Order: sequence, then C-alpha cells, then structure tokens
Amino acid sequence: MGEGDCPRPVAVRVERRRVRVWFGDHVVADYRAEAELAERYADAMSRRFAGLRVTSEPLSDVDPGPDRKLPGERLWEVAPT
Repeated sequence: MGEGDCPRPVAVRVERRRVRVWFGDHVVADYRAEAELAERYADAMSRRFAGLRVTSEPLSDVDPGPDRKLPGERLWEVAPT
C-alpha cells in the first residue's frame, strides 16, 4: 500500500431508540439512547412502574433529540446542601 492508499473510515450507523413511560395520556419519563441502553431502561421502568405503559420506538435521523443521561446518573451531579 502506498501513502495515498489508506483505507477510509466506515461510518457505522448505531440504532437509537426512544423510551417513554406513560401515565394515561401523559409522558412521565422520556429517554433516548442506543438500542441496548434503551432496552435496559425500558425493562427497568417496566419493573419499577408495573402499572404504567412503557413504549420503545426507533428514533429517526430527523429528530435525534438531546442525549440525556439516565436519571440516576444525573443525581450525582447535584451538589450536597
């Protein structure tokens, strides 16, 4: 291989999903992540809120939404009072 023959990096598309927890018609939790993390989150929310509907749907490239950490991870960013 010569200098100009370097392989080009291949973009790998990672599936992202949106998980929501519903109380009737109201969304009480909304989480977006890679498919594996989203599935774990959906399973955890289904166990924690057994009576509520939990949905998981693919996230389109048009509306990727903000990346948000799991709620438990965000708590550690809060300074003690």
